[in-house]
Amino acid sequence: MPSTRDIRRRIKSVKNTRQITKAMELVAASKMKKAQQAALAGRPYALLLADILASISTRVEEVPHPFLIQREVKRRGILVVTTDKGLCGPLNSNMFRVLTELQDEASFVSIGRKGTQFLGRTRRSLLADFSVDDTVPFAVIRQIAEFLIQQYLEGHVDTVEILYPRFVNTLVQEPTLLQLLPLESLEAVVAKLRAAAGRPEATLRDDRQMLFEPNMMTVLDQLLPLFIKQEIHQCVLDAKASEHSARMVAMKTAKDNASNLLDDLTLEYNKARQAAITQEILEIAAATASNA
Repeated sequence: MPSTRDIRRRIKSVKNTRQITKAMELVAASKMKKAQQAALAGRPYALLLADILASISTRVEEVPHPFLIQREVKRRGILVVTTDKGLCGPLNSNMFRVLTELQDEASFVSIGRKGTQFLGRTRRSLLADFSVDDTVPFAVIRQIAEFLIQQYLEGHVDTVEILYPRFVNTLVQEPTLLQLLPLESLEAVVAKLRAAAGRPEATLRDDRQMLFEPNMMTVLDQLLPLFIKQEIHQCVLDAKASEHSARMVAMKTAKDNASNLLDDLTLEYNKARQAAITQEILEIAAATASNA
């Protein structure tokens, strides 16, 4: 049986651990709220982009854009979004499980140190790796999206997909593999943007006369890459909300386990102290009886 001194040391250590995990839980909860607000803030922008694309889609019959051309898939291009740090439960391991199930030839681009390390350990083709902080600046996402688009247009990859932990609620984050390129059609793009903006219902046909400068195809050439960048940005924001949610839940579980362990150690300490006191009383009584 451990001595009371050893038990006191363990109690002190567990108290320090509980204090740290409680602080990390509060920090993660605050970051999760900010990430959710940032994700919601992008909805009006997505809705405006959908309206512009809808106006163009009703005025063109066939769009010979490289993003809309279906081609044979020989090598997939996948953007993997993971965390830079651990202590977030099974979030990253669930993502890695999806990666190990992929059988097709693929090249990867990584956001997050954990994903980069996994791809390196498993000797998968890694084209580039990036790091994005909690604010998810659009300037960084634009660089990542432009790199992926360049790889697609040059034929190095035949798809552009993103694997990220989709935020369902505080307790559930689902690994989701979403295809970005090639696009199905302009109508599918508009429907996806409206769904992301919280307005999935179709709007009436816009019969107003519009003038596109310099022309409609040039505007479309700018809007479709912008759509890809906006989709990646929203997915990374979603992944950040998932990361902070998973870390908050993991730290709360660790804090609760520390509290339970502290109760058990306190009970064990009291029993050990009581046994020591009883032993001392018995020794005193035995010594008194022997002297008498």
